[in-house]
Amino acid sequence: MVTLEHTAGKSSSFRSLLIRLLLLGVFIIGVRFAYVIVIAGESCTVADFCFSSFHETLSLVIAGAGAAVKPLAVESTTAGAAASPARPEIYTSKEWTNAVRFYSSVLKHLIAGGYLSPASKSLCVETPTGRDVFTMREIGVKSTVGISRKAVKPLVKSGRGHRIPFPTRSFDFIFSGEGSLERSPFPAEFAAEVSRTLKPEGFAVFHLVNPNDTYSFNSFLDLFDSCFVLVKSRYIKGFDSSMPQIREIVLKKECDDVDAVHKLVKVDYFGGGEDDSSDKCSVPEYKHDLVKNAEPLISMEPLKPWITLKRNLKNIKYLSSMVDISFKRRYVYVDVGARSYGSSIGSWFRKQYPKQNKTFHVYAIEADRTFHPEYGLKKAVTLVPFAAWVKNETLTFEIHRDPGEQVEVKGRGMGRIQPLQGSSSEDFDGEVEKIKGFDFAAWLKNTVSKNDFVVMKMDVEGTEFDLIPRLFETGAICLVDEIFLECHYNRWQRCCPGQRSAKYEKTYDQCLQLFNSLRQSGVLVHQWWVTTC
Repeated sequence: MVTLEHTAGKSSSFRSLLIRLLLLGVFIIGVRFAYVIVIAGESCTVADFCFSSFHETLSLVIAGAGAAVKPLAVESTTAGAAASPARPEIYTSKEWTNAVRFYSSVLKHLIAGGYLSPASKSLCVETPTGRDVFTMREIGVKSTVGISRKAVKPLVKSGRGHRIPFPTRSFDFIFSGEGSLERSPFPAEFAAEVSRTLKPEGFAVFHLVNPNDTYSFNSFLDLFDSCFVLVKSRYIKGFDSSMPQIREIVLKKECDDVDAVHKLVKVDYFGGGEDDSSDKCSVPEYKHDLVKNAEPLISMEPLKPWITLKRNLKNIKYLSSMVDISFKRRYVYVDVGARSYGSSIGSWFRKQYPKQNKTFHVYAIEADRTFHPEYGLKKAVTLVPFAAWVKNETLTFEIHRDPGEQVEVKGRGMGRIQPLQGSSSEDFDGEVEKIKGFDFAAWLKNTVSKNDFVVMKMDVEGTEFDLIPRLFETGAICLVDEIFLECHYNRWQRCCPGQRSAKYEKTYDQCLQLFNSLRQSGVLVHQWWVTTC
């Protein structure tokens, strides 16, 4: 009897232990499931996020034109009951219906083209409503998740296009709809994150509004590293007034070039140092086409250049008034020979240049120390307190004025520079001092990249005939999108009729040749005149 009771007691304890273990397992799975659905707003099929796959089906009839779309019903095969959406009114609105029809048509077209499949692990980037996520799951691409600034459970989790919260090489397909990339304040980082999280042989599809010109289209393509190739581009009709026409671009990631991705994200500069000193570049054909739309050059030497050239500023066709500049990493204005802040930065560029609501960082290159103190008080302006030159060396800086020229700032006039070696006091007529010159072309290649939008004004008292050829020799010229150049020649003097300036040896014809050579090379250059003169 004792033996039987002892055996029965052991059996009961064993069953009790098994029941407790089973209940503990159910509790752990329940907590995990609750975290995924309630906290993360995720489907359990995305990126192996759950311990096991809790299959969900989204019940929706995506009908043809004129048919109604049924409200969303999330059916859980494990729970056996329907779960109501958090905001059911959204799923019955006309806007939602039109969007779902649109995405259904677009995504089915991509499936037919072989860019998307039901087995694809997919990500929709910057989708505030999750309409594209919903549609992808409905047409059979179950492993789909969206990210947006604010989570929309259960379709969208919190994340940003420039900070995608998933590991490297997580997705076979990435979709960026509703112009999300061009609206991003960080387009280069956005593109880099798409590149990082997309698997090799995967596809990325973008819906854009603005790349209707070849400049902006090529700027968009330049955001991606060399592993990406353009597969397809087409125009489609949008589903609301905010995007009446959409340009759909399909890119394929053909390799897994980690170095290329790293370079795009981490490296700020195009190149630099001695290794890049002899790089050549070829200006693309679409930039040559833009030059054809520029204002004509003044072919005849003006008798009153202080009037003719200044009036010509009103005829300038700015690059940013001809093309969209959204797909750029950053926006830079380089003022070579800046003089005072009000000379051109404050009086012209800040007030008149069309910036398309972009914020430009300004580099003021000015060797004359008289102008340096005021730049310390200016925001978003970096002073480069040296003279732009063809190499790093000490130079002589002459303060010289034409007859009758007024003293404008603290006794300083415009200056011209020469290398210290080989020059003597007899070479100058005015006040002379020593300054440091730097290799401007090398500096430019270390400061900006091909993904930046770069505007340059150059007023360097005749040194343009040295600097421009150097920009071509080094390939730095290809980093500049638009140039405003004042070419210095022995112009007729305002003060003294019949007399030419003795400051410069070049003629107007030589200046015209310089402008023509730039434009023939595909560089958008404008004839510039100091507005304060």
